[in-house]
Amino acid sequence: MLVRDRMSPDPITVTPDTSVKETLELLRSRPFRHLPVVDEEGRLVGITTEKSLVYASPTSDLSLSVFEVDYLLSRMRVEQVMAREVITVSPDLPVEEAARVMIDHRIGCLPVVEEGKLVGIISDTDIFRVFVEGLGGGHPSLRVTVIIPERVGSLAQVVDCIAGIGGNIHSLGTFWGDRPEDRIIAFRVEQVDRDTLIQALQECDVQICHVWEPPAAW
Repeated sequence: MLVRDRMSPDPITVTPDTSVKETLELLRSRPFRHLPVVDEEGRLVGITTEKSLVYASPTSDLSLSVFEVDYLLSRMRVEQVMAREVITVSPDLPVEEAARVMIDHRIGCLPVVEEGKLVGIISDTDIFRVFVEGLGGGHPSLRVTVIIPERVGSLAQVVDCIAGIGGNIHSLGTFWGDRPEDRIIAFRVEQVDRDTLIQALQECDVQICHVWEPPAAW
């Protein structure tokens, strides 16, 4: 899964000369929080958010009327308040690496740049969707969490155990355990009932941490 597979292509943008008033109206009318700022040739020169625009506006001055504030916002330009140092990624970066960049820099989106041009944008919401999809969130299946040793063949043992009772693994995620020699495996299984699965895993000497089954009305 690459950034290009999950980014929003050809994102809506503004230019440095766009007024703060117009930019705020655009952000508030759309379901996104970030706006890339590009020059006439489509090169990324900055980024702005509704929060940064609001903080930069003169709305906190109680001596100003609504009309005066509106006028001042129409006179202010995005280039006066945009962030100029923008962290970007390429469309061919694995999506989990894009998520790592967001975490490391504590940011909520990444403009996607290819050959110097803005081609998309990927947000934390896009990353959450990948996470939900990868772990089978919302799918009506049995979810099991187990701990396996961090050694070759451990995961294959679990997979073979489930296949042996006719179960189908719908999704699977691996995570580090509390100890470096452990791995936590969370998976969703179809076509097998809870008791049969638990018994089979126990017979295969697999350590079960948690079992969750969606409600009947799921």
